[in-house]
Amino acid sequence: MVERFLDGKGALITGGASGFGRGIAIEYAKRGADLILVDINEELLNETCKKIKEEYKQEVIPIVCDVSNSEQVQNMAKMAFKELDNIYVLNNNAGIGDLYGPDLLRIKEDMFDRIMSVNLRGQWLVSKYVCKKMKAQKFENEPLSGKVIHTASIAGVVVDLKLSAYTLSKVGVIAMVKMLAQSLAPNITVNAISPGYHVTGIYNNSEDVMKATMDDGHVKTPLNRIGTVQDVANISVFLASPLSDFITGHNIPVDGGIAEVGVPANYLKSDI
Repeated sequence: MVERFLDGKGALITGGASGFGRGIAIEYAKRGADLILVDINEELLNETCKKIKEEYKQEVIPIVCDVSNSEQVQNMAKMAFKELDNIYVLNNNAGIGDLYGPDLLRIKEDMFDRIMSVNLRGQWLVSKYVCKKMKAQKFENEPLSGKVIHTASIAGVVVDLKLSAYTLSKVGVIAMVKMLAQSLAPNITVNAISPGYHVTGIYNNSEDVMKATMDDGHVKTPLNRIGTVQDVANISVFLASPLSDFITGHNIPVDGGIAEVGVPANYLKSDI
């Protein structure tokens, strides 16, 4: 039986229409959370909200927002707290992928700017305008005012030459999490999850595309399988639960061991 530790609490998830965001939303709803799902894809967002609401009987509110746009983020935050005055979990998940291949000397400026704007600036803006309100909250029998969970990547742990802008954006997210953890202590915990290779929109929802990038980078996964959305959702549930109340400022890889004991992406050409 699933423990409903999020009963009476709200959760705001960016990038909530698909991929990790959708998987996390389902798990939070199972545990009693009312949800605000934020995404730029209005059609997919409404479809996801409808399905979760019908299946799990929780309040699920869609808000269309480009997280890289400050005005839209500020309006989204105001609307979110107007709809739910008990947002306990912020899952800062929205992000976009990189054009695979070009290194930092070859990537186009507009592509670089767009990735940094969504993946790093976007997560900063959402935390900036949502956490200000979260800090002042009080929950009965809860030592904390809330929990913030950012989606980073193992590309931010071990740099990936052929995902140059994406890698820099995720390095920045991991650093930002450490700074936010200090700024928001002791009221709010802030942690990051770093997925490895999982079939999501970053890889056009294609296992073949993802495996092609793994083969090109000579990636080796100790646990000998690809990751799933559920793998990431499970860690997000843990970080939203009371079991993680004494954990803040950390980045948790969910990558089958690639970054630490496997072989991360590498493109070195050497005869030695």
